[in-house]
Amino acid sequence: MNHDGEGREPTIGGRSMMTGAAALAAPLALVNEGLGNSSYLVDLGDGRALVIDPERDPGPYLAAAQSRGLTITFAAETHLHADFVSGGRELAAHGAQVLAPAAGGTGFGHQGLHDGDEADLGGLRLRALATPGHTPEHMAYLLLDGDRPAALFSGGSLLVGAVARTDLIAPERTEALARALWRSLHERILTLPDDLPVYPTHGAGSFCAAPASAERTTTIGAERAANPLLAAPTEDEFVRLLDGLGTYPPYFLRLREVNRRGPAVLGPPPAALTALTPGEVRRLAGAGAGLIDARPAASFAAGHIPGAISIPLRPAFATWLGWLTDPGRPAVFVLEPGQDRAGLIRQARNIGYEHLAGELAGGMAAWQAAGLPVRQISVVRASEVTGPVLDVRQAAEYSGGHLPDARHIELGMLTSAEPEPGAGAHPEPGPVTLMCGAGDRAMTAASLLARRGHPDLAVAVGGPGDWAAAHGQPLQTGP
Repeated sequence: MNHDGEGREPTIGGRSMMTGAAALAAPLALVNEGLGNSSYLVDLGDGRALVIDPERDPGPYLAAAQSRGLTITFAAETHLHADFVSGGRELAAHGAQVLAPAAGGTGFGHQGLHDGDEADLGGLRLRALATPGHTPEHMAYLLLDGDRPAALFSGGSLLVGAVARTDLIAPERTEALARALWRSLHERILTLPDDLPVYPTHGAGSFCAAPASAERTTTIGAERAANPLLAAPTEDEFVRLLDGLGTYPPYFLRLREVNRRGPAVLGPPPAALTALTPGEVRRLAGAGAGLIDARPAASFAAGHIPGAISIPLRPAFATWLGWLTDPGRPAVFVLEPGQDRAGLIRQARNIGYEHLAGELAGGMAAWQAAGLPVRQISVVRASEVTGPVLDVRQAAEYSGGHLPDARHIELGMLTSAEPEPGAGAHPEPGPVTLMCGAGDRAMTAASLLARRGHPDLAVAVGGPGDWAAAHGQPLQTGP
């Protein structure tokens, strides 16, 4: 899985959903490529619509519904999400009825559903299926047209080629949740018809998922035939296969509670950030505000404010913002003309970052015109890398192939705070080239090390594959 974040902007798509001779309108998938998640807009056939697992910004759902002459009247949550702030409460402010697992203890107005409960959607019904595993309260939702199953919205239970991870609650509960997921799959989900369409929430690119297919939707039969985790011959083997899925962002540990209590209703994001003078930026940074440079990595390398963290604005922006910075501190941003300010605000809000102080008006040109200090970071083509290399990709990526003798520290371990002694979260003194899969994460890593005073840094543009192709040498594999 590549977490450099290259990818498309959020998209809308869908496919036909058939029930016998009658065809229902296909659910529309609204895909967040950066977080690897899908929400679904379901046309209920009478001018009303249902949304499954909405994210915080209501705008895309309201716009998609309006363009189809629909009013969103229901918003269903499959579980308390850890990787994004849920949008059910936002849609409730627009008149939607929130449906959620009763066991989740949701703290705002909703209809709590127990196993087997059905919500009347007006000709269609939504049946709640208790499917604990990914989370204790998890529900999948079976859409019924009369008595005929029309679709399964599987949330974080059955995914395309995978299942969702079971280690996001607490280490002491991971095995019990994995065993619960085995039972949910084999006793509930796999008893459904093979031709039943399945619409998961989590997918490729999500830290909530075991490594998953790039496909977003599937069928029960396709997963029965090809999902390697469903092929596990015993419950014990299934549990073993789910062990050691790697690290995940620390904000996962707080967003479940945010979603349980109910996030503040903010509405669609504004189109712009507050403009700040260079002097204001300097004062805010001196008072402890986070300074985030969201320009492309090449722009950051050419000149940046000392102490800024490079997190290029791309689909994966929210993940690394949440992983590496403190949501309780005001955030100040550096951007270039033409970058999507509303998109940045949307991504930040989506993981619970609401203290956005503003952006440097006039960008780096204004900073330099004020005579304030600027730093640079060297860049080198990956094919030309020599000397000590620090690979900052995820452990599975590194094990899959890295430069000979490259050291490894995941980017998420290179926090701006000084690591504990013996934690291994910073390189030895001396020259070092940072490498990832393309360059964005490596530049983020370099910015974090520069904040700690590391004096001799370079960033590789490209990845290990580029080096191997140029040198005609195989990459090393394994941890």
